[in-house]
Amino acid sequence: MSIPPGPLMSPGGDSVVRAITDDGAFRVIVARTTATVRGAVAAQNARGPTARHFGELLTGAVLIREAMAPGLRVQAILKGAGSKGSLVADSHPDGTSRGLVNFGVARPAEAGTAPEISVRGGALLQVMRTLPGGSLHQGVVEVPDAGGISGGLMSYMAESEQVVSTIGVTAIFDAGELVVAGGYLVQLLPEVERGPLMVMTERLAELQNLDEVLRTQGGSPDALLDELLYGMPFTRLEESPLGFACHCSQLRVVASLASLPRSDIEDLVRDGEVLEIRCDYCGKDYGIPPAQLRPLLTPN
Repeated sequence: MSIPPGPLMSPGGDSVVRAITDDGAFRVIVARTTATVRGAVAAQNARGPTARHFGELLTGAVLIREAMAPGLRVQAILKGAGSKGSLVADSHPDGTSRGLVNFGVARPAEAGTAPEISVRGGALLQVMRTLPGGSLHQGVVEVPDAGGISGGLMSYMAESEQVVSTIGVTAIFDAGELVVAGGYLVQLLPEVERGPLMVMTERLAELQNLDEVLRTQGGSPDALLDELLYGMPFTRLEESPLGFACHCSQLRVVASLASLPRSDIEDLVRDGEVLEIRCDYCGKDYGIPPAQLRPLLTPN
């Protein structure tokens, strides 16, 4: 699998690695998402705790897509506690991801602080994934106060997908700059027996400080995989690249305008002015001349 080149592609070595224990007890997915998160955070100008939540959600969307629908699209939406703001992570089957930070009604930030979208006190996590036939599977869960984004992702997998999984995601910032981002998903398979389950439980307990592990190893997926499966024979199945990229284009922008009422499109054409539109995901500006709008007035 390759990521098509584009002006918004993040450099770096982000990737996702899949593996399975030789006894068939666990399927494991690990990911380094540092460059992906860095690109999305910069595009949205996210700061403070919100930037960390945003990075964790982006990583979680990648892990869920790889676990449940690697060839299809997954969107994860976090609705902040008290309905204050939302975060969107959009993960595509080509390995690219993008996202949105929406604070809702503008509110002034105190001097020296950044607005925060809180994951405590009633935040909701909605996950939508495309099914092979084109329909959507979606589920909504409440984010546990003590579990954060990782806990919300595990709740979704258990309640909506009926899959028992342990998930850990993190995005580490120092002085406002992203250092490393990544995470893991461990899925219990039907073949699991008591012995391997106890071993994995101990390994996960030792990995509770995911920040320290990723910081020490630079977010290396293989290093994280070795940590998770230490002492357990496993087979490394596949590795795929990840990156930040936006799927916007002039054609997509014009197509989106087709949903406007005909009278609005007629007014835009009549004005004769170039319509300026900015992509919410990446901030790229598009100029749509009236000539590109006229075909929208022609019956199909």
